[in-house]
Amino acid sequence: MGKNSNAIVIAAAIIIVIYGMQAAKVLLVPFLLAGFIGLITVRPMLWMQRHRVPAMVAALIIVLVIMLVLTLIGAIVGTSLAEFTSALPSYQARLDDLERNVFEYLSTFLDDDSAIEGFRDVVDPGWAMSVVATTLNAVREVLTNVLLILLTIVFILLEASGLPTKLRAVLGRSRESLEIERDFLMDNLGRYLGIKTLISMMTGLCAGVLTWAIGVDFPLLWALLAFLLNYIPTIGSIIAAVPAVLLAVVQLGFGPALGTAIGFVAINIVFGNFLEPRMMGRGVGISPLIVFMGIFFWGWIFGPIGMLLSVPMTMSLKMAFERDEQTRWIAILLGSERDAEFALEKQE
Repeated sequence: MGKNSNAIVIAAAIIIVIYGMQAAKVLLVPFLLAGFIGLITVRPMLWMQRHRVPAMVAALIIVLVIMLVLTLIGAIVGTSLAEFTSALPSYQARLDDLERNVFEYLSTFLDDDSAIEGFRDVVDPGWAMSVVATTLNAVREVLTNVLLILLTIVFILLEASGLPTKLRAVLGRSRESLEIERDFLMDNLGRYLGIKTLISMMTGLCAGVLTWAIGVDFPLLWALLAFLLNYIPTIGSIIAAVPAVLLAVVQLGFGPALGTAIGFVAINIVFGNFLEPRMMGRGVGISPLIVFMGIFFWGWIFGPIGMLLSVPMTMSLKMAFERDEQTRWIAILLGSERDAEFALEKQE
């Protein structure tokens, strides 16, 4: 009875924490974003300190670069989103006409009208366009807290060098155990975020050049969308490509749309299937199923930004579960097959 009561209490506590995070997402998302940006930039910060650059000066340089990037993203989001939103009804009307023509053409070959109607209910080309607006609105909402994000990043960078000493004094942990956790944050989580950001930037640049060369409207918008959605594993690159291809269909026709689709596929093959795995090396250490489920779980809690940060948050959760003997089994379930094999070797 005691074990059952403990299980019920733990389950209730988890549910309360999840709903608490969902209720406080307006406050939590900027801090999460600042924390992950801090993990990306802490390596350059420590590198500059090793080369005798004062900590405050190094933090100021990094923050100025981040401010420049966020200002650029904010300018693209602000101008492109307003223009895209105003043009969205006309694009959706053309998509509806195109959809109607396609189904009328199919009806000449199919006698079953119910099957065509059922397929029409499932297929909604306008959904991809609404995803663009939803994602960019979420980014714009986060950028309204840019001052809070920047200040948090500054304090994270300033605390980076002295934090291990403080934690060792407070928690009484050995230097070796804290170095293991620091190595995980720097070598696994920080390295993943740094490489993913670099790959996403190259993906966005190529997507922008591709859509500009073909003549698709709003090339900066598609570049930004490809950059952001590339953080979402598996489905992010697909979601980024679909609205650009649909816009190419209604704006330029099926030939340029086919060229746009082929271009996006080539970009994703080169960066997603060739370059990124070689740069990542060992991978993220999370089960592919958990990565896929985490996209929807964190998206449900934090919205589109949660989907963008789903992998680093799942990696952080796995690290937290690994620290306790009672929850290590959860970390094994979240981890890759290699983690399970390593746990079996330790048991033997």
